[in-house]
Amino acid sequence: MWRGRFGTEETEAPPSGMACRGTYCAPRYHKRSLRVLLTVTAMSQKSASLAETLLPDVSFDLGWSLIQRFSILVRESGSMDERAAAHFIASRLEALDIPHDVYEPELYLSIPRGASVRVAGEDFAAKPPSFCASTTKRGLSAPPIHVPATPPEDAAAAALFGPTHAAVPAEVAGKIVVTEGFPMPVPVALFEAAGAVGQVYINPGSRIHWGICTTIWGTPGESQLDRKPATPVAAIDRRDGDRLIEAIEDGLDRITLRTELDEGWYDCPLPVARIDGREKDFLLAHGHYDSWDIGIGDNAVGDATLLELARIFHEHREELRRSLRIAWWPGHSTGRYAGSAWYADNFGLELSRRCVATVNIDSPGCRGATHYDDVAWMAEAGEVCRTSIQSVAGVEPGRRRPLRAGDYSFNELGISSFFMLLSNIPREERERLGFYPVGGCGGNIAWHTEADRLEIADRANLERDLQVYVTAIARFLDDEIIPLDFRETAAELGEALEEYEAAISKDLGKKFNLSPVRAAFDALLLRLESLYESIEDGILAPEAANEALLRVGRILVHLGYAGGPRFEHDPATPRAPIPKLARVHELESMMEEDPDRFRFVVTDLRRQMNRVTEGLSEAGRLLDEARKARRPD
Repeated sequence: MWRGRFGTEETEAPPSGMACRGTYCAPRYHKRSLRVLLTVTAMSQKSASLAETLLPDVSFDLGWSLIQRFSILVRESGSMDERAAAHFIASRLEALDIPHDVYEPELYLSIPRGASVRVAGEDFAAKPPSFCASTTKRGLSAPPIHVPATPPEDAAAAALFGPTHAAVPAEVAGKIVVTEGFPMPVPVALFEAAGAVGQVYINPGSRIHWGICTTIWGTPGESQLDRKPATPVAAIDRRDGDRLIEAIEDGLDRITLRTELDEGWYDCPLPVARIDGREKDFLLAHGHYDSWDIGIGDNAVGDATLLELARIFHEHREELRRSLRIAWWPGHSTGRYAGSAWYADNFGLELSRRCVATVNIDSPGCRGATHYDDVAWMAEAGEVCRTSIQSVAGVEPGRRRPLRAGDYSFNELGISSFFMLLSNIPREERERLGFYPVGGCGGNIAWHTEADRLEIADRANLERDLQVYVTAIARFLDDEIIPLDFRETAAELGEALEEYEAAISKDLGKKFNLSPVRAAFDALLLRLESLYESIEDGILAPEAANEALLRVGRILVHLGYAGGPRFEHDPATPRAPIPKLARVHELESMMEEDPDRFRFVVTDLRRQMNRVTEGLSEAGRLLDEARKARRPD
């Protein structure tokens, strides 16, 4: 039997119906002064000494043993190999005497079993993405149509998740679309909505990549079931793709697409380690342990890093102000982040009350990955992320606003999050090797293929990236004031608001404008400046400051990243900053071309605008209350 161990403090019982094994189940909006910089330095001095205490313990002996074990496990969710991997994690936690739970959620998954594309009597090898429809054994036969993909402006991983076609021709109706790229949710949904009966995606190289094509984030609720793809989809390699395009150009009038997937409910172990500090507030470090095939670079290296983090921080638990939770998710690959979404659903109230931040760990320490030029973090965590990378790697990192991807299942709860992928193979080296953009493995095109094996991991790079994680997490676990600067968040929101305002012409402004949002936002800026001045001057009681930061963050992060309500999950499609206002950009052309639809959309937008305005006003009110709580003399 798998076992966990009680901590010294009382812990909430699992929600009803939950199985659990164990002993219990912008710079443009504020200017930094020298005093501010000195204050930030002073605030981090103690945590810097904590990091100095922890860093000598960084090694990868334990982590490397996990990588070696995982190198012979195909950790498909719901499989015995996944269960063996979870058992390995739990057994190592048990051996280290680290309190932990192993939950057993039922997750709704789609497991690809096989696919082929028959062209003129020849079967091309193919892979179906999770959650596409299965065909009969005879397959689906229909005329093919080649719809060339639009070359992405962004050649980084973000290009994988956005639109890949400028327009969808009406001629796709009743046909099997053949196009370039990966079968990602946005293009799959677009072609299906236009009437395509099937889709074939030509991957960029000689390998066919596994993937998932649903827009549904996590296990769907009943109201989301209509968003499941209803047609078959498959991916083929570049060589066969070129042959298929040539055959279509020569007049090929029919192809046959066959897909086979198992879809349903699966019991999946979900280990969570608990390292208690002096306070109950905690940081959640997390990553997925399921995989496509062996999946060393994605994501055995991250799982090993999480295990090393558990070891290091547990050994120094007496020195921690705040607590740490470390989670290994199942269902990432075949359930669209089903494990982390389940955790957000079942522990959402506790996360909302207690979680100071989350850090996602996916594909660190891969072979050749020495650059930090494309690192994700939310704006308010920027100072911690930049300085942690600078102090360990000695480089200035490049920042990317987090994508609607990875296991960022906590945006709707309003929890600040940072990192996803970390170190990368330098861009010049990727170009020299002929690598195309992928979503992990440090940029190695072994990502989501059978080639993602032991040689993708690099022990020296793993130890360096582990030092980055230790340094950043130490700040959140030991700084007296939680190191989140929501003035940076406001700067990012302010830039987005300006873009929305610029999209409203004088004529459009007579029918719809954002003046209530602007008024509430400007008032919030003044209050944020006042709050941080009180913190920096040592006037505000730390408990009150931290409470204010978390409560205001719950509002601002949600407004910045979520289109839907709290405790729901937005679709797995790109999110513009302040998603509730994103349709403002459609209004100008719609006002002239489709006035009836324009009126309906304006009605929707006005309601969304009210939600944004109310959130900004509530954040300002919370800041006013917080400033009254002065530090005792």
